[in-house]
Formats: sequence, structure tokens, C-alpha cells
Amino acid sequence: MTTAHFYCQYCTASLLGKKYVLKDDSPYCVTCYHHVFSNYCEECKKPIESDSKDLCYKDRHWHEGCFKCTKCNHSLVEKPFAAKDERLLCTECYSNECSSKCFHCKRTIMPGSRKMEFKGNYWHETCFVCENCRQPIGTKPLISKESGNYCVPCFEKEFAHYCNFCKKVITSGGITFCDQLWHKECFLCSGCRKDLCEEQFMSRDDYPFCVDCYNHLYASKCVACSKPISGLTGAKFICFQDSQWHSECFNCGKCSVSLVGKGFLTQNKEIFCQKCGSGMDTDI
Repeated sequence: MTTAHFYCQYCTASLLGKKYVLKDDSPYCVTCYHHVFSNYCEECKKPIESDSKDLCYKDRHWHEGCFKCTKCNHSLVEKPFAAKDERLLCTECYSNECSSKCFHCKRTIMPGSRKMEFKGNYWHETCFVCENCRQPIGTKPLISKESGNYCVPCFEKEFAHYCNFCKKVITSGGITFCDQLWHKECFLCSGCRKDLCEEQFMSRDDYPFCVDCYNHLYASKCVACSKPISGLTGAKFICFQDSQWHSECFNCGKCSVSLVGKGFLTQNKEIFCQKCGSGMDTDI
């Protein structure tokens, strides 16, 4: 390049004896260079001139003195930082504002550190421990109670109830019957092994039975209809000597009038109203 043709590539003004900037091997006067090529600072909105350091992050630019945490205003030059909603934050401010808090110690869980999540809460890995033995639970199975989280061995030792049928630990739920506990899936009819969890049932000698099995095996039979009398759901029945009747079956054997709450006569286990029984050779 000869001195006779040494001029600004943009405005063509002579650069002889003047300060200039080379861009892609072409000279520009300082004014044109700033106007055409300088980036504008995100913070102060002024151009970042050629003699200033241009700090760039995701196509955004700052003067070195403007590259600061938007919350505490400390410089971020050559320091780790994070971005949230296009704001630059130092790691401490980012952690305080954006990071999870440990459910146990209430301190911030720093970015990059391992955290444990359970039921919508977060713990430092070292804070997520068994309430009893204080050993870290990590990803091992656990059981939660109002008093805290427990590893399985400690829970079984401190709190567990055992199923009356299978003798294994009941970790949650369960059914109580005759002061004994069952897993829901173990609470079965002692006769047919039907699931009784959501069924009506009867008991005999502290053993549960479905209604059908109980009626078949143990229920008294109505003298009139020969069907079982279970007494389930408050059903009423009449008992006289060694015989029993459904309330609706306790009728005169001749005229069929109901004898519930009335005087009656018997003959060979049959019952009669006083009118029909008069003149018969009755038992009473």
C-alpha cells in the first residue's frame, strides 16, 4: 500500500499521519470503524471502541467495566457466571435466587452438586439420611413417616407390623381384624380364599369367611325356607327353643299371617296363630 493512496476504506478520507484501524486488511479511520463495526454494550448502550476490550456472550456484548452481576453488581470478568431471563448473575446470586433449597438444612444446593429429590422436596446428598441410623439413603429403598425418612432395615426394626397370614412386614396400609394385621392381598376367606378386602365378611373362631362360605359352613337354617340366617346387615330373626326363622318367614303354617310379636302355638316344629291352632293337639 503506497502512501499516495492511503485512505479510509469507508469515507475515503486520507489516513496520512492519522490513527486508523485495520479490518480484513483494509484501513479505516477511527470514526468510521466505530460507526460501522463497533458492537454496542448491553449495559450502557454505548459503542465498544477499538481500544476497549469487547466481552461477548451469546451474541451480546459488554465493555469490560460493564460486565457485572445484575444483582450484586460485582464484576464477572474471568469469573464463573450463569444467565437467567437474559440477566447475568454470579454463581452466588444465581444459587440464592434460582437453586433449590435443601429440605433438611435449608441451605442452597449449589449448581453442579448432587441433589436428591423425594415427594417434591430436595436434599443435599449428605443431608438425605435415615432418621434412625443417620446413614445416607441415596437411591436405596426407603419408607417415609411423619417423623422422617427411614431405610428399610431401620423401619422394620422400629415400626414395622407383620402380617398375621404371611408373617412379612406391612410397609403401608393393611387391614386390622381381631387385633391382628393383614396385608390387603393376604386378607382372604378361610374357606374359598376369596379376596375380602372390599367385601362383607363374617368370622368364626377369629378366622374370616366370605358370606357364602360362612352361611354354608356355620349359619343356622331357617325352619320355614331352609336358607341360612346370617344376621348380616342387621337382618332380624326369631329364635324359639332350638329353631330359628327369618323374621319374614315367621308366619302361621296355615293362614300365613305374620306371628312376629304375637302369641303362637307349635306342633312338630310348625307354628300356628292362636286361631288356627285352637283345637289342634299342639305342643304349647
